[in-house]
Amino acid sequence: MPVENCYSGYDTFARIVNESWGPQVSESVLPDIEQLILQYLPEKAHILALCCGAGHLAQKLQKKGYQVTGIDNSAEMLRYARENATDSEFIFDDARFFKLLSTFHAVVSTNYGLNHVIKLEELLCVFQNVYESLLANGLFMFDLSLEQRYQSSWNNSMLGDIKDDYAWALKRSYDLEEKIGEINITIFQLMNKNWQRLDNTWLVRGYSNEEVLLALKKVGFGEINVYNTEHDFAETGEAGTV
Repeated sequence: MPVENCYSGYDTFARIVNESWGPQVSESVLPDIEQLILQYLPEKAHILALCCGAGHLAQKLQKKGYQVTGIDNSAEMLRYARENATDSEFIFDDARFFKLLSTFHAVVSTNYGLNHVIKLEELLCVFQNVYESLLANGLFMFDLSLEQRYQSSWNNSMLGDIKDDYAWALKRSYDLEEKIGEINITIFQLMNKNWQRLDNTWLVRGYSNEEVLLALKKVGFGEINVYNTEHDFAETGEAGTV
């Protein structure tokens, strides 16, 4: 895979995902996945975890007896994923460009991974790749923050945490005209008794519901259901699916 297609910028955040975000998100989204996907799958179904991060969701699915393949474009994320879900297969690849045979009963992408695809034509490529990897009547579940979320409390919000040997903070901003959000991250980590500072910026795109639906239909998806996290999944508070 060409170097320019690699998201090495996510490597510096991989430890934080592994120790904090990953376990929390996988635990909270699992009930939604069980409701919307798992109850319709055969035993030992083959599931593709797209933008799999540090592999915590793959670990939970693996423990339930499913065959799991994960794709992520951060080598460091995949290093943790292989430790967390030792019986799953992980592939270093890009959601926009991967090509797999039609062997999956379901594809799942959580934690707003697809918002990091910032061009509509590239999101269309993601959907096409997913469609081609699914068996007949396969299921695709993903969460995606729409532009309304980025325009509201997300804009100019901050997050952070402090641990014994590292601390991190991020600030989020959104350009209404460009429909592009910036996540500016600063990490301080203790290395060889010295503190090292790392700065990085992630970009995200706020899509409209209409754009997403049209893209799904264009590549061939049939029955499409949209869920609102605040109303349909109030108990979990997690993202919905399209």
